[in-house]
Amino acid sequence: MLKFAFFVLPCNILSMLSLAVEKRNVSGKLDALRASGKLPAVFYGPKEVSTPVTMSLIDFKKVWKQAGESSVVILKDEKGNEHESLIHEVDVHPLTGEPRHADFYVIEKGKKVQVAIILTFTGVSPAVKDKAGILVKVHRDVEIEAAPRDLPREIIVDISKLVELNDTIHAKDLVLPKGVELKIPADEVIASVTEAKEEVVETVPVDLSTIEVEAKGKEVKEGEEAPASDAKGDVKKAPEAKK
Repeated sequence: MLKFAFFVLPCNILSMLSLAVEKRNVSGKLDALRASGKLPAVFYGPKEVSTPVTMSLIDFKKVWKQAGESSVVILKDEKGNEHESLIHEVDVHPLTGEPRHADFYVIEKGKKVQVAIILTFTGVSPAVKDKAGILVKVHRDVEIEAAPRDLPREIIVDISKLVELNDTIHAKDLVLPKGVELKIPADEVIASVTEAKEEVVETVPVDLSTIEVEAKGKEVKEGEEAPASDAKGDVKKAPEAKK
């Protein structure tokens, strides 16, 4: 069994994405290849040797846009061979964002894969709408296991079931397509509604006795008179007595 942590989009037999590939000469210059509208890539897997290939950059961008970062894609070579693969990694230009290279991981035939499928929250929660509750989404995706062709695009979470405050949707409440097995505990919380609480601002009393005030001027000892000062607060010196 293979394990990946990717978001996977449409993958059933009728909507399986595909790309035509051609074997690539590794001694060729990649810049010239890209200038001709081709994308250098490589596919590999437990039963597949690492194979450098090329494909249409335009076709790849269309599939990538539709599938997202990773999805099951059929690679079709010149001999008609098909390879079920996952887009494992895409190298993009740091300034333009254009794909420069792609890695495909070929899935072993007959093997299931474990992936993280994105959760799509739909509906309106009465607890949120009518009772001023706060919707808490604990999970944004969930781990599932399935054959590549059975992987769903998304898993729908209907929050209209959250009627009362503190209501909860657990993993066991999710509706999974046929052939898909949940790989997280059934009692795992997916979403819940909590009561909105007013934030209390705590005030700290100030102890004035702890505040030290620095006195200006000469310290006056008990029994002595304080020296006079001018308008600016400077201490005037007493005139010296004439001898």
